[in-house]
Amino acid sequence: MTSNSELWARREAAVPRGVASMHQRFFERGDNALAYDAEGTRYVDFATGIAVCNTGHGNRQIVDAVKDQLDRFSHCSFQVTPYESYIALAEQLNARAPIEGDAKTIFFTTGAEALENAVKIARAATGRRGIVTFQGGYHGRTLLTLAMTGKVTPYKARFGPMPGDIFHTRFPIPYHGFSDEQAIESLQALFASAIEPSAVAAIVLEPVLGEGGFYTGSYAFFRALREICDQHGILLIADEVQSGFARTGEMFAMDWVARENGVKPDLMTVAKAMAGGFPISGVIGRADLMDAPDPGGLGGTYGGSPLGCVAGLEVLDIIDREGLCARAREIGETIKRRLRTLKQGGMDFIGDVRGPGAMIALELVHDGDPGRPNPEMTRRIVMEGAEEGLLLLSCGLRGNVLRFLPALTMPADVLDEGLERLEKVLTRLG
Repeated sequence: MTSNSELWARREAAVPRGVASMHQRFFERGDNALAYDAEGTRYVDFATGIAVCNTGHGNRQIVDAVKDQLDRFSHCSFQVTPYESYIALAEQLNARAPIEGDAKTIFFTTGAEALENAVKIARAATGRRGIVTFQGGYHGRTLLTLAMTGKVTPYKARFGPMPGDIFHTRFPIPYHGFSDEQAIESLQALFASAIEPSAVAAIVLEPVLGEGGFYTGSYAFFRALREICDQHGILLIADEVQSGFARTGEMFAMDWVARENGVKPDLMTVAKAMAGGFPISGVIGRADLMDAPDPGGLGGTYGGSPLGCVAGLEVLDIIDREGLCARAREIGETIKRRLRTLKQGGMDFIGDVRGPGAMIALELVHDGDPGRPNPEMTRRIVMEGAEEGLLLLSCGLRGNVLRFLPALTMPADVLDEGLERLEKVLTRLG
């Protein structure tokens, strides 16, 4: 058996330090909501590859579909000879996405690639250059998506200059004392000081900030954004890379926005959980906008991999058949209830517990004060959680948020086990 420490030494010799790994534990195999490392240690997985394996590790339905596809072909490039699974997945997403009127979908490989192409489509459709994004938003590591991302360290530092015509405004975070009204005022101030709204192609935002700390935009905020976009001919782009595919208790986070106040995005980006771990991403949008670029203006050699497409079709079937939207809500309520009980029991370093569906955040502060973040405690919980057999992730502009992204197929007993291990760590550190 090769040890984790031996593999880490090889990693340091062969792989640049710019790609960081949170844990010095090497993933050997996964089984639904469990992970096992190179030494055979078992972990309850609250990370799922950063919200990718919503349908669990090694889901047999997905694995069998991909194996069948491999027996036929693994690649031919949709731009050379198209294939039916690409069309079938696009049809399914067009029918499910909260887009007004007829929709079309194009596939790529990564979330960042989807965001880049959403910007290209928006600029082609509007003839405008400007893109407005939000502080705390995360959109990728390519230079354009880095410019769009609202967090400097570690993403942007030393990589400039960034592409131009990208502008940042503030996202509403009531827990930090910044309201919806102040956020809209910030956007209006940006229009007055940095770029006129008639030059803005799109406003791009995550319905639930991912890397920024799992803060959720309110119905009123989305309604105000939609009205501003409609007033000025600006497109509204929802980045659902992390929040999509039942994670928030809906197929897409924008579904609850559309249902509650009728607000729908013009374009959406998707990736991560859409194929159960196989690399694929996409842009879904209004058909008239999606058709704006000329033939050949969009694409990519590996875009819409046939392996990703067949896996994506199985993911949608699993979500429907196993009721994973409802299960996400159940899992999330269980996590929030347990964490809030701990807070009420005197753990004053627990500042806020929040999040829709199974996209849950625990914000850690000093003495219950939102203005005093506690990133040191956050790092210790992640590290000591792993020692207890629990895989966790952190996030947030201030580095003080734990995020919970369990598989939506996680059995109740495994969820309870994970939360008991977490409570043990919190009790020891608190």
